[in-house]
Amino acid sequence: MGREMTDSEAYVALNLMERIGPVSVRGLATACGSVRALMTESASALRSIEDAARSAVEALIAQRDNIPWEAELEKCAASGIRVLTPVDAEYPDALRQIHDPPLALYIKGGLLKRDSNGIAIVGTRRPSLYGNTTAERLAGGLARAGLTVVSGMAAGIDSAAHRGALDAGGRTIGVIGSGFRHFYPPENEKLAALVADGKGAVMSEFPLERVPDKTTFPMRNRIVSGISRGAVIVEASPRSGAMITARMALEQGRTVFAVPGRVDSVRSRGPHCLLRDGAVLVESSGDILAEFDELPLGGNSVRTPAAGRVTMSVEELAIVEQLETEPMNIDALLRSTGLGVGKVHAALVSLEMKRVVRTHAGQVVALIDGEGK
Repeated sequence: MGREMTDSEAYVALNLMERIGPVSVRGLATACGSVRALMTESASALRSIEDAARSAVEALIAQRDNIPWEAELEKCAASGIRVLTPVDAEYPDALRQIHDPPLALYIKGGLLKRDSNGIAIVGTRRPSLYGNTTAERLAGGLARAGLTVVSGMAAGIDSAAHRGALDAGGRTIGVIGSGFRHFYPPENEKLAALVADGKGAVMSEFPLERVPDKTTFPMRNRIVSGISRGAVIVEASPRSGAMITARMALEQGRTVFAVPGRVDSVRSRGPHCLLRDGAVLVESSGDILAEFDELPLGGNSVRTPAAGRVTMSVEELAIVEQLETEPMNIDALLRSTGLGVGKVHAALVSLEMKRVVRTHAGQVVALIDGEGK
């Protein structure tokens, strides 16, 4: 006689089934007393549960005796993939609180406690140069402030967000809309490997052999927003997946941010629609950090090449972001940051004292590199 299945194994088995999802599983498990009871309860008892979806009950009965969950876990172990379920301590607490938490999370890489302070950055797969550079800049600023950048591993804005976090030496989490054996998009497999190699995690709720389709990406999007404190939309058409992520973020009680763009670009219509509806306007990572003053890091504890980790004000962060691309004179900083003369000068004095920036001839301000130059 074999050992009794654990709740975690039952979740894996249920996740392999078709036509049964997290909401149905929660209701049935509550009625039966446990998740693993769903795998052994008699068919008549399952059919007698009041308010249970008939289709879900019949799908469970039809599939549960032939689900290869043990083989699935063996394949995962051989591929270096961990599988977390809602009963596991490392399963993200934020996901437990959404309406339809994933039954299982397949994970390459590792999750840290600090990843609970995650911000999603998402947008179009076909961004402009402005969109790409903005996503990278925002992600870099958030990563340097100690936050984890979350995105969907798609081409375009998602990829720029992941790269920005990695280039800043920070952490990032990618959520894919397929099983790991059908990674999509395939051109991002190298990026995913970089993320999983000590810089964060790549995760999916889909079994290893699940091929991506039009249903898997909206499902993925609820996880992107669900594990994040807020979601930033950078360039998106009104009917795009990024806008689905924004809607899900609102439903989950997350803060939605939007980056304004050109008024004559279709890529700007999604963010502009969100701004009209009350989203927080974002010009720099400081605008995002300002919404989360309660974070343990104080929101603005930032790593710098020359001075190590220092605490910066929102105004100082805005200036540092502008200087990441190239040195700028003070007049250009005034225009690009939108800050007043007094705030810019006060911030520059503070940044020089912290050995973050240096002012050169012609009032040109530059970041100090790791060698103090």
